[in-house]
Amino acid sequence: MSLLAGVSRNARELIISGESERPEDAVSKVLDEFVLQGNAFEMESQIASEAVRRLHGFGVLQPYLDDKGIEEIWINRPNQIFVARSGGVEAIELDLNAEELRTLIFKMLRQSGRRLDRTMPFVDAALPDGSRLHVVIPEVTASHWSVNIRKFPVGVITLDQLVEWNSLTAKQAEYLKIAVKTGQNMLIAGATHSGKTTLLCALINELESGTRLVSCEETFEIRSNLVDWVAMQTRQPNLEGQGEIPLRRLVKEALRMRPSYLVIGEVREAESLDLLIGMNSGIPGLCTIHANSTQSALLKLCTLPLLAGPNISSEFVRATTVQAVDLVVQCSNTAERGRWISEIATVTAGIDGGPIATRVAL
Repeated sequence: MSLLAGVSRNARELIISGESERPEDAVSKVLDEFVLQGNAFEMESQIASEAVRRLHGFGVLQPYLDDKGIEEIWINRPNQIFVARSGGVEAIELDLNAEELRTLIFKMLRQSGRRLDRTMPFVDAALPDGSRLHVVIPEVTASHWSVNIRKFPVGVITLDQLVEWNSLTAKQAEYLKIAVKTGQNMLIAGATHSGKTTLLCALINELESGTRLVSCEETFEIRSNLVDWVAMQTRQPNLEGQGEIPLRRLVKEALRMRPSYLVIGEVREAESLDLLIGMNSGIPGLCTIHANSTQSALLKLCTLPLLAGPNISSEFVRATTVQAVDLVVQCSNTAERGRWISEIATVTAGIDGGPIATRVAL
C-alpha cells in the first residue's frame, strides 16, 4: 500500500500533481498530517522520500524508470504494470488508480509540447531522461489508458561494446566501421525491440568528429556525441488541425541544412522517397525500417515511396533504391542469443532491375 494513502485528499493531490510552487511545503504538509494522526516519527523519512519522488519524478513509476535493468514498461489498466528485463517479462501490482495514472501521464507530457485528448487519442513523446512514451486512450482502447515507456541507454553504446556483449562479431564490427566512415548508405532492418536504434547510434559514434549530422525522427531517440549536430522531430497538429510537421517535411528541410550525414530514425511512409533522393544526391545516410529480413527490407523500401503520389513509378523507385542503398543490416532478437546482427547484405541490381540483397560472408 502507498505510504500516502493515509493523508488527506488535498495533500495527496498536491503530491501527485507536483503543482506546488514550493515542494518543501507539500512535504511538510504530509508530515504534519502523519504526526497528527499518531503515526510513528520514524516513518517521516520514508514519507518524505516518497513525497519528493512524486513531486520531482513520476510517482510510483519512478523506481521502475530508475531501474537500469528494465528495458520497457507498459500498463494495460490501473494497478497493473508489466516490465521487460533482458527479454523476460514480469507483471507487477501497483497502488495506482485511473485518476492517478492520468495525472502522471499529463505530467509526463507537460514538457514535451504534445497533447492527448479525444481529438488526438494517442501520442508519442520523449521523457526528460530520453525514454519514449506512447499512450493510447479510449475510445481507441476499450476501457483503460494504454501506456508504453521504452527506455534507452543514457550514453552512446559503441560497436566495441556490442562486440563484448556478443551482439555482433569483431569482423562485422570492423566491416561496419569502414562502411560508415567511407560514406556508404545503410538501411538497418529488424523487428520491434531488436536493437535497431542502438546499432544506429553506435554507427553514428564512428563518424569523424568534424561531421555535420542532421537527424529526423518522430520522437527524439537518437543519441550522438558529435558537436555539429541538428536533431529534429515531428510535430502534431493543434486543436484546429493546423501546424503539423510530418517526417517528410523534416527530411526535405534537412537536405537544405548542408548535412554531411543524414539520419532518419525510421521510415514508415512516403518520407522514404525523400530519403532515397537525398542518399542519391551524394549525402550519405542511415535509417531504420521494420522488416523480417534484408530482402524484405529492400522490398518494403521499394513499396513505401509509392505512397508519395500516383506519379511515382515502381521502376523509378527500384532503380533509385539500387543506386542509393549500399548495405542492409538485419537485427534480430531471439530467446537463445538476445539481440544480435544476423545478417549484413550488399545491394545490387537484379535481372529485372530491382534491388537484391547479397549476404556478406562474415
